[in-house]
Amino acid sequence: MSLDPQYFADLYATNEDPWAFRTRWYEKRKRELVMASLPRQCYQRVFEPACANGELSALLAERSGELLCQDLDPTAVGLARERLAQMHNASVELARLPADWPGGRFDLIVLSEVGYYLDPTDWLQVIEQAVASLSYDGGLLACHWKHPIVGCPQDGREVHRMLARHLPLYKQFQHDEADFVLEYWSAQPSVVDLDETCP
Repeated sequence: MSLDPQYFADLYATNEDPWAFRTRWYEKRKRELVMASLPRQCYQRVFEPACANGELSALLAERSGELLCQDLDPTAVGLARERLAQMHNASVELARLPADWPGGRFDLIVLSEVGYYLDPTDWLQVIEQAVASLSYDGGLLACHWKHPIVGCPQDGREVHRMLARHLPLYKQFQHDEADFVLEYWSAQPSVVDLDETCP
């Protein structure tokens, strides 16, 4: 993460939900749009970096055979582990992008509200790591607030412009609103899910 970890430590120091993921209608609606946009009913192995307190993670776990979450803030990791405690297919690690990218292949990588915390060099590395980590028919979902955020090296528009320039994948879906953009790319031109079910 290009921002100093203290930025996030300060946010969590006084609030377990600093972005109001649990309470704001905007966040709830956005999560539901994210989940509705996933073209497959189930993904066997999913990676969600920057999972924060695990609100989106809990929904992803229901559509995953195995879900790996990461966050660089210890408080966030603890909160996400509590949120996912009953979901035995999910795990949460303390890790920092891009240095601590996990090994193995993923059927889905979710880059939600994370890109603008990275400078363009680090964000490009994340994009390249994501592409290299996708399974042969894997998908990548990205969702970001479009407006500038004080102290962040990029805004959501810049983040998604870099994705458009550097992802050698097939764009399957785009939802663009005044405040956020949500896009999905696949390693294959078609992602029709005929009979995939979660275990």
